[in-house]
Amino acid sequence: MFFADNYQHFFRPLTGKYREQVVECLRLLYERLYTAKADYGESLAREQILEIFAEALTRAPQLDSDDNAEEPESSTDREHRFKSLREQAGWVLNILVEFGWLEKQVDSASLSATYPFSRRGRLFTQPLVEVNSTRVRTRHRNTRNTLNSLEAFAGRGEIHDLIDAWEYSERIVADFTDMIAELEERKRELVREVEAQLLVQQATDEFFSFMESRFQPDLAIRLSADSVEKHRDSIGKVIARIRRKDKSLKAEWEKRLRQLLPELVEEGRSLLWLMLDTIEDRMRRACEVKLPALRRALQGFTKRADIIIRQLSYLHSQSEGEFADLCQRLGESGDKTDMLERLGEQLGGFQLRLFDPKQTQLWQRSRRQPVNTRVEDEVPLEDDSRQEILLQQLLDQAFNFNGGELRDYLQAALGSGRRINSRDLPLRDARDLLAMSHALEAVAVSQGATAALKVAFTGETASNDYFARFDEYILELTDSD
Repeated sequence: MFFADNYQHFFRPLTGKYREQVVECLRLLYERLYTAKADYGESLAREQILEIFAEALTRAPQLDSDDNAEEPESSTDREHRFKSLREQAGWVLNILVEFGWLEKQVDSASLSATYPFSRRGRLFTQPLVEVNSTRVRTRHRNTRNTLNSLEAFAGRGEIHDLIDAWEYSERIVADFTDMIAELEERKRELVREVEAQLLVQQATDEFFSFMESRFQPDLAIRLSADSVEKHRDSIGKVIARIRRKDKSLKAEWEKRLRQLLPELVEEGRSLLWLMLDTIEDRMRRACEVKLPALRRALQGFTKRADIIIRQLSYLHSQSEGEFADLCQRLGESGDKTDMLERLGEQLGGFQLRLFDPKQTQLWQRSRRQPVNTRVEDEVPLEDDSRQEILLQQLLDQAFNFNGGELRDYLQAALGSGRRINSRDLPLRDARDLLAMSHALEAVAVSQGATAALKVAFTGETASNDYFARFDEYILELTDSD
C-alpha cells in the first residue's frame, strides 16, 4: 500500500494556504541537493535547511485560506502565528519530516542530525522542479540513444545495452505525448492572454519567444535531424541483424534476460523476442501515430497564433483609421441632420439576407497520398541487365575519340612528308575510319603547336569503300610563326 506507516497523510503539507510556500521549499532543497547548484554533501544539517527554507519562503506567496481545506496542524489563525521566517521554516521542516517527505538521520558518533529526502519525497519533488524548469533538456535524443544502444548490443552482446534501448524506446512515445500536450496548453494560454489584454505586441512577442526558445532547440530537431522516420530503418536493420545471430548466442542472451528481469518471464514466451518486437512496435507507433499528431498540433498552434495576431493587427489599425476620421468629421459638421436624412433615403431599399444553413456544405479537403521515402534493400543485378550495361559501355568507348589519337593518326599518315590528300588517308581499321572522318578537326587541335596544320579545299569530290561521296582537301604541315 502507498498510504502506510509514515505515509498515511503524505500529501497533507501540500494543502492549506501555505501549500505554495511548502512547494517552493521542496523545489529549492531539491536544487541544492541534486542539481548543478549543489554545494553541500548528500545530506544537510538543520541550520542549512532552515536557511534554504527561509530563502524559499521569501519568494513564494501565501495563498488565501480555503474554508473547506484541512489545515496541517490546528484550526487557529496562522496569519499572525509565525514571529519570523526562521520559525516558519522550522515548522515547514517539521511537517515535511512528520508526513514522510524528509527523513531525520542521527549520526551515532557525533550525534548530529541530517535531513535527506526520502525516496518517495525525492520522486514526487522531481516533477515539481521540472514543471517550471528552464534548464536545457535533450529529450529529442531518445531515438538516437535507442539506435546507439542497439548497435552496441549487436556489436558487443552486452545485455544491459538491450535493456537501455528498450527503456529509451519507451520514452520516445512519452516525449511525443508531452510535446503535444505542451502545444495544446500553449495554444490555450495564448487565447487567454489575448482575451484578457488585447495587446498585439505582447501576443506577437509570446509567439516568437516560444518559437525561438522551444521550437528551434527541440521541436525542429525532433521533426528533422532526429526524426523517428529518419532512424526507423536503421533501427530495423540492427534488429534484423540481432535476430540472425547464432542460436547459442541468443540462448545465452535469453538466459541472462530471465535472470535480470524475472518479473517479465512468462511460460512459452521469449524475453529477447519480446523486447525486439516491442521496440519495433514503438517505433511504428511513433512514426505512424505520434509524429503526425505532433505535426497537426504544431500546425494548429501556429494557425491559431496567426489568426489572433492578424485579428489584433486589424483591430489596432482600424482604431485610428479612416473610419475614425470620418466619424470625427461628421461630429464636427453642422449639417448632420440633412446628411443623415439623405443617408436614410439611400439605405431605404437595403435588404439583409442570411445564408440558409441547409444549403451550406462543408467540403473536405482531399488528402494527399503519402510518399514512400524508405530506401529499399539492394537487389543483385540479373545476367541480362549486366550484359546490357556492358554492351552499352563498349559502344560508348568504341565511338569515343580524342585529340591525342587524331594527332597520332595524322602523324603516321604523313610519314616523312608534309603534305597529303584526304583520299590517300590510310584506312586499316575502324579507328582509322573515325580518324579520317574527324581529320578536319586536326586544324583546331594543332592551334598553339610548333607545327600547324593547314587545310586547302580542292573543289573536287572523292569516294571509297565506306563513303559514297566526300569532299577532297589537302592537309599540309607548316611551321607556325
